[in-house]
Amino acid sequence: MRIEGSKILVTGASSGIGASLAPMLAAKGATVGIVARRKERLEAVLARCAEHTPDSRLWSADLGDLDAAERVALEAWDAFGAVDCLVNNAAIPKRRPVPRLTTDEIDTVMRMNFTSPIHMTMALLPRWLERDAGCVVNVSSMGGRIGIAHEAAYCASKFALCGWSESMAIDLHDTNIEVKLVLPGSIETEIWDLPDNDPALYTGPFLPAEECAQSIIDAIEGNGFEYYAPPELAGGFGKAADVVVGKTKHPDAFIDAMAQMARSDAR
Repeated sequence: MRIEGSKILVTGASSGIGASLAPMLAAKGATVGIVARRKERLEAVLARCAEHTPDSRLWSADLGDLDAAERVALEAWDAFGAVDCLVNNAAIPKRRPVPRLTTDEIDTVMRMNFTSPIHMTMALLPRWLERDAGCVVNVSSMGGRIGIAHEAAYCASKFALCGWSESMAIDLHDTNIEVKLVLPGSIETEIWDLPDNDPALYTGPFLPAEECAQSIIDAIEGNGFEYYAPPELAGGFGKAADVVVGKTKHPDAFIDAMAQMARSDAR
């Protein structure tokens, strides 16, 4: 799809990847809707968007409330006359070893990271099908393709988003509705520092959010389905896709290596 002249709704836009992405989309000519809980931060992001596309606007909402998530998607359509692209970027972390996880914590992460974006997508899908045009970008994670120590709840939600995206792309293959999957790596955002999480085992290096945002733009404008954001891992560890392929070929070796790293960090 063409970004210039389009209407794009970006969730999780008050900080990090979303806050970088929205003004970049506006600079390319998109009218942008931004969504998150923190209205003051959204207002600062909106001001940057409005420099390029004055009709951009914000919605302050807790997307963990599924009714609110659907409502925002439909309000954005009515406000803009359409939503050409939905970028499901909002997510929360949960770093806690499985023996210490509660089912409530798991449900909260799954609702925010998986169920909410699906509800927003399904609210828009009938309208996209009617006009045979639309685009959804699901921002998953490298943690949606490989397991990470102490992040089972988070990885489960992101694996689910990957599986949904693949099947949705298959089901809509013969339509003009585009499904994109973006897999960020180690991006410098506040997700690493949020309270009620164990310290991250990974401590850097990190890539700037702007690099990930550019990869999302590449996905929107590109013809493919899956995009690593960015393609090269931080710290010179090579291509992200190669890590995923290697894990798939040698899952036992991968699990052994990750478990050994977790034990070493614990010491």
